[in-house]
Amino acid sequence: MLSLLAKRREVTASELGTPFQIAQPTVSKHIRVLEQAGLISRRIEGRVHRFQLQIKPLNEAQHWILKHKEFWEGSLDALGDLLDKMSTDQDL
Repeated sequence: MLSLLAKRREVTASELGTPFQIAQPTVSKHIRVLEQAGLISRRIEGRVHRFQLQIKPLNEAQHWILKHKEFWEGSLDALGDLLDKMSTDQDL
């Protein structure tokens, strides 16, 4: 659903569910979860609900992931160096 929203400026609920061939109540549940997560916004025109992707939360998540990825990669590199050193010391 997020990919579809990223490709198109705005989509209706039925357009969001069409690629997945799932029942409308299931589509509604997915939409509700995405709204609660702040990933999509809803605009209502009469009986038609239109949805747009909200990019800011995704950018924040990407920043958090990259920050922690760098930390863990550095930690794992340091651990690897330590294990290599310990292995070399035992061989002596």
